Amino acid sequence: MSSPETVWEELASIDADPPTMRDKCTQCRRPVPVCWCPGLPKTRLSPASRLIILQHPAEVKRCLRTAPMLTFGLEVGKCLTFRGKKFPLLKHEGLSDILADTNTVMLYPTIASTTLNALDPVGLNGQKPYNLVILDGTWPQAKAMYHNSPILHSVRSCKLVGLPISEYVIRTQPTEGCLSTLETGALALSILEGNSQIRNELLGPLHYLCRFQLQNGAVTHQSKEWRIKQHTYPKLIGKRLAKQLRVLPED
Repeated sequence: MSSPETVWEELASIDADPPTMRDKCTQCRRPVPVCWCPGLPKTRLSPASRLIILQHPAEVKRCLRTAPMLTFGLEVGKCLTFRGKKFPLLKHEGLSDILADTNTVMLYPTIASTTLNALDPVGLNGQKPYNLVILDGTWPQAKAMYHNSPILHSVRSCKLVGLPISEYVIRTQPTEGCLSTLETGALALSILEGNSQIRNELLGPLHYLCRFQLQNGAVTHQSKEWRIKQHTYPKLIGKRLAKQLRVLPED
């Protein structure tokens, strides 16, 4: 056992200055070596419609969140983010008017939800630009935000069908049909605008991030659904996910 004198000498030799922090990108605020900004569109996209992201506060702490990719990929004012657990609050300036707009639609599965593809794209039959509301959080968080915000119950709800497999390959999704916030917003916006190029351009930073991570030791992730079917998922699953998987057809 070390003597008290030795212990104090070792403590005294520890550098009192904090470790050097890595330089961060002034835009995405990620360390420069892992910045995904080079994947953003060369010119910010300016669709007629705009995205309205209602974000759970816990999302801010996630290091690989994708909502900022929408913020910096779209022209200023085309992607508005409001943070909270219920909406609208006094600090959410302008949100009440947006939610009351007849051209506002929300991606959320309800009994009355219609498929997004069934809506007229902007310009068809005089359709004006949409306000597309997306709840940003885990499914339990999104569900809580919806139920805690009565005004959302009066917003026309829509759903995406025939979803592609997520291209966010360095993150494990709950099921094969789950998409990141970026992928959801990009796909939905391209449908409402009738322009598939919007999706392709907005996904640029996600592709850049995944490519960099895979080149530096990350591995491709399969969904929890896929791994459970293959009996390779090590964790216990909740009752809700187990119920979902029981009704899904086997491949």
